[in-house]
Amino acid sequence: MYDYSKLIMTKKIFNYFDKLEDKTRAKLSRFPFVYAFIGGVGVILFWRGVWHLADDAYLNSFISLIIGGVILLVTGIFVSAFVGNRLIISGLSGEKKLSDKTIEEIETEEEQIKKMQKTLERVEEKIENLESELKKD
Repeated sequence: MYDYSKLIMTKKIFNYFDKLEDKTRAKLSRFPFVYAFIGGVGVILFWRGVWHLADDAYLNSFISLIIGGVILLVTGIFVSAFVGNRLIISGLSGEKKLSDKTIEEIETEEEQIKKMQKTLERVEEKIENLESELKKD
C-alpha cells in the first residue's frame, strides 16, 4: 500500500516555501537594490556550488562542456539562454533592431499601431452591438 503521509508532508513543505517566497518577494520588491543584491548573491553562490561539485567529481573542462551542452539542448534552454526569444523572432520576421531603424520607420510603425488600435476599437463596438441585439431577442 502506498504511504500518502509522505505525499501530504511534501505538499505541505512546498506550500510553506511557496507562501514564504510570496511574502519575501512582496517585501523585497519595495527595495529593488537590496532585492537585486540578494538575488545576485544567491545566483553566484548557486553557480559556485555547481562549479565546486563538478570539481569534486573530477570533471574536466571538456566533459563539463559536453554534459552542460546536452542538458541545455535537451531542456530547450540552450538557444533561449544564449540568443533570446525576442532576437530569434525578430530575425525570423526580418525586423531590424530598434537602433538600426530610421525615425521614419519608427513613425510608420507607430501609425500602423494606431490604425490597429482604431480597428480593434471598431471591432469591439460591433461585438458589443451584436451582443446587445442578441439580448433584446
